Amino acid sequence: MDVDAFVLAHRDTWDRLEDLIRRRRRLTGAEADELVDLYQRVSTHLSMVRSSAGDSALVGRLSTLVARARAAVTGAHAPLRREFVRFWTVSFPVVAYRARYWWLGTTAAFFAVAILIAVWVSHNPDVQAAIGTPAEIAQIVDHDFESYYSDHPAGLFALQVWTNNAWLAVICVAFSVLLGLPIPYVLFLNAANLGVMAGLMAGAGKTSFMLGLLIPHGLLELSAVFLAAAVGMRLGWSVIAPGDRPRVQVLAEQGRAVVAVAAGLVVMLFISGLLEALVTPSPLPTAMRIAIGVAAEALFIGYIWHFGRRAERAGDSGDLADAPDVVPTG
Repeated sequence: MDVDAFVLAHRDTWDRLEDLIRRRRRLTGAEADELVDLYQRVSTHLSMVRSSAGDSALVGRLSTLVARARAAVTGAHAPLRREFVRFWTVSFPVVAYRARYWWLGTTAAFFAVAILIAVWVSHNPDVQAAIGTPAEIAQIVDHDFESYYSDHPAGLFALQVWTNNAWLAVICVAFSVLLGLPIPYVLFLNAANLGVMAGLMAGAGKTSFMLGLLIPHGLLELSAVFLAAAVGMRLGWSVIAPGDRPRVQVLAEQGRAVVAVAAGLVVMLFISGLLEALVTPSPLPTAMRIAIGVAAEALFIGYIWHFGRRAERAGDSGDLADAPDVVPTG
């Protein structure tokens, strides 16, 4: 099937059905009959696309339209519980899964920068001297780094951590409207900060101590930030290189997908904030704290892989508009 020709031939029909759905409470008798007829025709179009075109974006769009038309014709409304489940088993994981190469690339680039800076700082006394006096550096590595996780009540600290990390993720998502161009700079600043701290700790022989404090919450926390950055940059690239589809259509679809990720990251960052407030400063053995962090990360990656791959194979685009009546917000 020539997807472009098919879209061109039937776009007016889809637009007309969209218009009737929007005005479903004010339709005349003739328009109500037309709504039913168009619903049946577009259902046929959806079956044709699913069987021969393999265009997941077009399938998602027509699935949305058919679902909304069905609700308008039958008067049915999707239960909130069903849409909540769909969000966590389809919308969020499939968008994350489809951005997996951007996600992996972002992760690799971030740690490459952080490691290079850490090595540079740890092996260069002049750089350390430019960062602070020996007394100031000793204060950081011997006291401030650890006390950051334990000097505040756990509940308040969890809220503070969640707010800070959520803000960083929101910045990455928001920069997608600028084609994602500022996102690498934001990531570089954070990688540099991590690299400087890691370099100071390594120079003091406290690398293991630092990792024992960072890994319990940092794996999940950084995964969230990297995912936000990945989908933001992917959105920007899809606008620059939309392929054979209209740029406006690609922007709309990818933009709604970014919203799905943003909603999912709210919960993801809340969990990492709890880990940072409750597990990282806890008196548990370091190995156990690290094991908890690794387990949380493994569960998250497994969740994305399982549900995301399944949804992609089913041709689901992850567009929030796939939900006919209720848009989940996490």
